[in-house]
Amino acid sequence: MSAPLFTQTIIAMVWDFDKTLIPGYMQAPLFRHYGVDEKVFWREVNALEAQYRARGCEQVASEMAYLNHVLAYVRRGTFKGLSNALLEALGRELVFYPGLPEFFAELRAAVASEPAFAHHDITLEHYVVSTGFTRTIRGSALAPELDGVWGCEFVEDLDGDGDEIAQIGYVLDNTTKTRAVFEINKGVNKHPDQISVNANLPEGERRIPFQNIVYVADGPSDVPVFSVVKRSGGRTYGVYNPGHDKEFRQINELQRQGRVQSFGPADYRPGSQTHMWLSNAVREIAERIVRDREAALGARVGQPPRHLNDND
Repeated sequence: MSAPLFTQTIIAMVWDFDKTLIPGYMQAPLFRHYGVDEKVFWREVNALEAQYRARGCEQVASEMAYLNHVLAYVRRGTFKGLSNALLEALGRELVFYPGLPEFFAELRAAVASEPAFAHHDITLEHYVVSTGFTRTIRGSALAPELDGVWGCEFVEDLDGDGDEIAQIGYVLDNTTKTRAVFEINKGVNKHPDQISVNANLPEGERRIPFQNIVYVADGPSDVPVFSVVKRSGGRTYGVYNPGHDKEFRQINELQRQGRVQSFGPADYRPGSQTHMWLSNAVREIAERIVRDREAALGARVGQPPRHLNDND
């Protein structure tokens, strides 16, 4: 019998970023740096779809539109000198919700400190899957706690002498977020030369089975990932900005529709609803892994022979 590809003892926390880990959008420091009115920028982006269609473009990707608009600002000099290094530096200005980034380390330590979990080599990994800028996430205070980031990326001018961004390198939208989750599930991110996201891997051969995945996000744009993770046996949790009724009603509706299993305020401090629910979800997954592995060991080894007596 061939050995399995992976032991499947890894738990993955997969996080959205904007309005899930921070109260607003990660582009805010960029606008402040250049003195650009954030509302004006997004209003222009929202008008682009109609402009593209008027010029004969039948299909428009909203994330591609906003990235192109960033590049348009670079070309016209509004974002003069914008580089990947600057995008990363701006990440240091991001302010996270209460309890972050400490909660990420706390979750990892809670798994590592349990003897039964350590005995079975159970570990926890954190991933961010975002339609925002990968470089800005990489520059944030959360970066040291992350095992991987999926986001949008720019390429700097390959023909020029400077480092100003000039092209789009990678686009992640609300639908292709599901591809990122499948890459985590199958282990593509750890073995890119050996495993393809389109490979036909049985669930038992994947690096992190969906039942070991917890997805945390804030709203309707995350429905595709919520659906994939929940349907495949994973956990789904929604968050909202405390005191914001519209965000509460939005995530409450997603629970009513069965998109998320539970939700709570984006407060990750000990004692909060969100801290307790996510901590408990991780513990339950780890305990199930222990049970499954011990049951599998018992089934393979079998019971040792023993003497029988008349009462047996």
